[in-house]
Amino acid sequence: MMPQEQDGSLRPRRMDEMVGQRDVIERLKIAIDAAQGRGEPLGHILFDGPPGLGKTTFATVIPTEMGSHVHMANGAGLKAPKDLLPYLTNLAEGDVLFIDEIHRVPKAVEEYLYTAMEDYRIDIVLGDGVSARTLNYELRPFTLIGATTRAGMLSAPLRDRFQIREHLGWYTEAELCEIVRRNSIKLKVPIDDPAANVIAGRSRRTPRLANNRLLWVRDYVQAKADGTVNAKTATAALDMIGIDPLGLDKQDRGYLDTLIRIFVGGPTGLEAIAHTMNVSSDTLEDEVEPFLLRSELIVRTRRGRIATVKAYNHMKLPPPEASA
Repeated sequence: MMPQEQDGSLRPRRMDEMVGQRDVIERLKIAIDAAQGRGEPLGHILFDGPPGLGKTTFATVIPTEMGSHVHMANGAGLKAPKDLLPYLTNLAEGDVLFIDEIHRVPKAVEEYLYTAMEDYRIDIVLGDGVSARTLNYELRPFTLIGATTRAGMLSAPLRDRFQIREHLGWYTEAELCEIVRRNSIKLKVPIDDPAANVIAGRSRRTPRLANNRLLWVRDYVQAKADGTVNAKTATAALDMIGIDPLGLDKQDRGYLDTLIRIFVGGPTGLEAIAHTMNVSSDTLEDEVEPFLLRSELIVRTRRGRIATVKAYNHMKLPPPEASA
């Protein structure tokens, strides 16, 4: 994964610098302008979508557009209401609290958020037992931005408290090319259009992967070439780490090879594939299968996974009809 400081240096600072997600950006600009016109904090926002599509980037550029600050937390780290208190009590008026992976927030913390989101107040319990008393603490008006890769795991009461809900979709290859070109300038790496096309084409329509590929290509050309990125060196660099023209890596191709060669294209169960590959079934289901399904290389049925003709062609193997 890309180091955080490099990821931060490539991250857009303003909304106008962002590439892709134009419909989301236009709606957010309207909401920001309206909130600023009324002198009110922006409504709470929920971003959902696969990893690497810009949820954190939106959470950092929105406060910049609003002239406020962002405070970042992770849902997995908020194990009890007391973990949330420092974030809420340190918010200035109009600030943004960003909770990444908000679906991992425990129920007790989630319920604590309800009054904070709706009434800008929290109840702090002091003491124990019969001597305990409740302190009502007023919060400064703020905006909560939640990000999740699994919107279905959010409870309805929490989900309904977000005034703005946006789903981030996949990027086009042209948009990824533009991202690669812009970030190559930030990295001071000369790159031509054919090379940008190679990197974008192998990035699974995901900006984070495009940036990761670009950083690796930069390292490769500095060590193996004269520092200039062209289509030939970009292809050689990505081939070296096993990223093929469709964006599949070694584990993806291992999955297809196992399904096609050992299980004759399926249908077969996920557990059987996982045991054969000696890989966790959770890893295959969460990390490998989503892209294979989206690329139409496999299909999931009640009987199990089946390789498509496209998968046979990509693996350069004869499909069942041809081998029969």
